[in-house]
Amino acid sequence: MRLAEGNPMTKTLALTLIFEVVVFVLAVPGMIQVNDVPLGLAFGAGGAAALLAGVAGGLIGRRPVGWPLAWLAQLAGIALGFLTPWMWAVGGGFAALFAVEFFLGRKITEQH
Repeated sequence: MRLAEGNPMTKTLALTLIFEVVVFVLAVPGMIQVNDVPLGLAFGAGGAAALLAGVAGGLIGRRPVGWPLAWLAQLAGIALGFLTPWMWAVGGGFAALFAVEFFLGRKITEQH
């Protein structure tokens, strides 16, 4: 699932992914302090989710692989909820925002 080339919502989706990078990185200390997740696991999971979102944000709209990586980043954000329950809500919120932006972008394509 991807948007047509040149769709203006692609930039909005890329920015959402960049915001996710910040949130996923900030989730690491929360995992450690609030939920006693071991350091290695917290840094590994949070870092992997952040890296995935960052790479997807850089590639979305430029390379076809950016789109599946972007959707995978949404799943990664939600999956952080296994380590700290508040990420179910935060990751889910970002995934919902990403989906809404995507489908609005689809509507833009259909109207032109």
